[in-house]
Amino acid sequence: MSAEPILEVKGLKTYFDINGGVLSKKVGEVKAVDGISFSMQEGEILGIVGESGCGKSTTGKSILRLIEPTAGEVRFNGEDIMQLSSENVRKLRRDMQIIFQDPYASLNPRHTVGKIIGEPLLVHGIGSKTERKQKVKELLETVGLRSEHAKRYPHQFSGGQRQRIGIARALAVNPKLIICDEPVSALDVSVQSQILNLMEKLKKEFKLTYLFIAHDLSVVKHISDRVGVMYLGKMVELANKDLLYDEPKHPYTKALMSAVPVPDPDIKQERVILQGDVPSPSNPPSGCAFHTRCPSCMDVCKTDVPIWQEVAPNHQVACHLYNETTKEENVI
Repeated sequence: MSAEPILEVKGLKTYFDINGGVLSKKVGEVKAVDGISFSMQEGEILGIVGESGCGKSTTGKSILRLIEPTAGEVRFNGEDIMQLSSENVRKLRRDMQIIFQDPYASLNPRHTVGKIIGEPLLVHGIGSKTERKQKVKELLETVGLRSEHAKRYPHQFSGGQRQRIGIARALAVNPKLIICDEPVSALDVSVQSQILNLMEKLKKEFKLTYLFIAHDLSVVKHISDRVGVMYLGKMVELANKDLLYDEPKHPYTKALMSAVPVPDPDIKQERVILQGDVPSPSNPPSGCAFHTRCPSCMDVCKTDVPIWQEVAPNHQVACHLYNETTKEENVI
């Protein structure tokens, strides 16, 4: 791994306006991503997990500027993506690609598989027509399909095969970073393992870096090097996967980990049941966003936003339980 991170995200915010009334004026905003920061080294797989609606997918799309962020900084190979023109962002997408969640919705039903996979090559002006056709055939075989499949249409394939087509399209321009937006959540369990194994194989073969977004904790543990946990638009914990799964620090992470099924029936696991529903991102709670459901909630949690700090080597968390002054104030 190189010393310089391939991707640096600082204070990323993505808000969506809520319009209402007769004149459709702005009456509020949804804070889908609310000031998250992390970095990634080349060749790393960083998993991002959290409940539905916590802002995982919006984070991935904001990094690529498929959704325009409200504020923050995203640096790819040292270059600030937020300052680039739309034309320069398009050129940069040769190095940054995405695999979408739904293999049924992300492929154009009117185009052949050959055209779908070859389109990125055409957009970026790579190769002649003959070279592009050859590249498409090679990509299909790389992802476990046959070269003659290039003449077929998406509806002629299963969900797993369609996701392989989506992966081939992402690989077409030899990117350095691939954002995987829940790439296996729409697939059967047996197919999920095939796609995950394929992605691991391709990572080594093409020296890829993955930002892997998912809500299945066992899938994330299987494929990731580090894991970040999101709650209501904020990153609450980030650590090496073994550290995070064996010694979770944040109360929300502990609750998530307690829900992961253990295959051994003799192991009795204590389940942490959270009370209440996830608050609305259009009206988040004051202080720590998790305080309304936290079993360890203190008075300071209701008023002060916890700072993002390192509590152990390569283990960061945003929680008042690990703030030294808070600890002293709450000693009885």
